[in-house]
Amino acid sequence: MAQPEKTQTKLTQKEVNDILWRAADTFRGVIDGGLYKDYILIMLFVKYMSDVWLDQHDNLMQEYNGNAERVKRAMERLKFKIPNECSFASMYANRKAENVGERIDIAIAKIEEANRPKLDGVFQNINFNSEQLGATKARNELLKKLLEDFSKLDLRPSRIEEDVVGEAYMYMIERFGSDAGKKAGEFYTPAPVRSLVAQLVKPEPGNLICDPTCGSGSLALDAARLIPGGDYRIYGQEKNGSTLALAKMNMFLHGEDNAILEWGDTLNDPRLLENGKLKRFDRVVANPPFSVDKWGAENAASDSFYRFTRGVPPKSKGDWAFLLHMLATTMRQTGRCCVVVPHGVLFRGAAEGRIREAVLKDNLLDAVIGLPEKLFSTAAIPVAVLLFDFRRESGGELEDRKDILFIDASKEFDAGRNQNKLTDTHLDKIIRTVETRQDVDKFAHLAKLDEVVENGFNLNIPRYVDTFEEEKQIDLAAVQAEIERLDEELTQTRARLRQHLKELGV
Repeated sequence: MAQPEKTQTKLTQKEVNDILWRAADTFRGVIDGGLYKDYILIMLFVKYMSDVWLDQHDNLMQEYNGNAERVKRAMERLKFKIPNECSFASMYANRKAENVGERIDIAIAKIEEANRPKLDGVFQNINFNSEQLGATKARNELLKKLLEDFSKLDLRPSRIEEDVVGEAYMYMIERFGSDAGKKAGEFYTPAPVRSLVAQLVKPEPGNLICDPTCGSGSLALDAARLIPGGDYRIYGQEKNGSTLALAKMNMFLHGEDNAILEWGDTLNDPRLLENGKLKRFDRVVANPPFSVDKWGAENAASDSFYRFTRGVPPKSKGDWAFLLHMLATTMRQTGRCCVVVPHGVLFRGAAEGRIREAVLKDNLLDAVIGLPEKLFSTAAIPVAVLLFDFRRESGGELEDRKDILFIDASKEFDAGRNQNKLTDTHLDKIIRTVETRQDVDKFAHLAKLDEVVENGFNLNIPRYVDTFEEEKQIDLAAVQAEIERLDEELTQTRARLRQHLKELGV
C-alpha cells in the first residue's frame, strides 16, 4: 500500500485545522463556498478512512508476523472497508492522470457500495468530475492541488490524538458556516448555542436523543456527548440530501456508528416511526429553519400522526409546525425538548396565538430564553430558546410546577465585527438561572401561569423582564451654576488676553 511520505510526529489539532483550511483555499474563487465545502469535507472523510485502514493493516501485519492471509481475514471484520485501489493513496498516486476526477468518483462510489447501509447516500451528491470545477485542464490541476494538500495530513490514529479528526470536522463545518452566509443555515448552529441547548435538556444515560431537523448532526451529538460512557442512541432526520451526508460523516468521524439518520421532510414525511406511529424520544433538540414558507399546511388537517390537534400554523410560517412535531415526539412525563426559534414565535397572533395558548394550557413550557442578535452568520436577528419539560404533565414529577421562567440574555455576549459570541461565562449565568428558577434583576423573572394568562398568552420577554435603566436625574440648579462659573472663567480669560495683546502693541 503505497502512501505519500509522512511525518512521524503527531499533528496537533491546530495543525490539522490549518492544513484543512488552506486546502479550502484551492476552491475559493472557483465555486461558491456553499458548494466547495462538500468537496473538502468528503476528501477529509476519505483521507481519514484510508489512514485508519492503513493503520489497522500495519498493526495487524505486526501482530500476525506478516501473515497476509490472517491479516486479510482480520481486516474483513473491521467496521468499514476500503476496496482495493480506492484508498486516498491510490487517488494521490493518480493525481496527474487526465481523468483524475473520474477516478475519484469511481473510488468513492466503490467505498459507499462496500459499506452499505452505513454510508448510504454519503457520496451521492458529489461529482469530482463536474464542469462546475472548470474545464478539464483547470479541473485536473485543481484536484491535483487538493490531493497534494491532503497528503500533508497524517490522520492515522497512531499519529493523532483521540477525536482530533472529529473536532477538525466540526471546525470546518463552523468555518464553512461563517463563509457560506445564508446558505449555511441548513447545516450549521454556532457552538455556544449548541452547548446551551445540550445543557438545558440535561441528557441522562440510556437516553434516546433526536434532532428532527438535524443538519450536520452536531446539535444532537453535543447533547449525547454530555452522557458519560456512551450509553445513548442518536436519531435524526434531514430534508436536504447533501446535508444529511454531512451528518453521516460527522457521526462516523466521532465514532457514532449506531446513529439512525433518515432522509426526508420531517413535517410531510416523518421517517422516525415505531409500529406505524411517531417514535418518542427522551431528549429532543432542534434548530429548525426559521419561518419556512409552504411547509405543507394543506396536509396538516389530515395528518395521520395527529400533530396538529392544537391548531394548524399559517402556511407562510412553519415555526409552530416544527414545534408541534417535536412535542408529539417527546417522551410523556419524563422527556425534555429544547428548540431555537425566532422571536415571532413568542407573540404572533391569529392561528399561532391559538396554538400557543393551547400549548401553554398543557403546562409543558418551562423556560423562555432570549439570546443576543448576530449569533448566527445566517441571520442578524436575535433568537430565543424554548425549553419544554414533560415532567410537568399530570403524573410527572414536576406536575405541580405552574410557572414559566423568562430570561433576557440579549446583552450577554462578546461583540464581534460580524458575529457576536456567547462565552462560557454567559452560558454559565443562563444555566445557573434556569436551575435556581429565581428572579434576577434586569435578567430573569419567574412568572406564574396567571401572569401569562393576563398577558393573553403572549410570551414576549419584555412583558416579563424589565430591563429599563432609569436615567439619572439632572440637577438643573447645579448645571446652571456650572454654566455661570464657566462664563465667569471665560470673561477673565478674555480680559487677560486683551491685556497681553495691548502690551504687545497689537
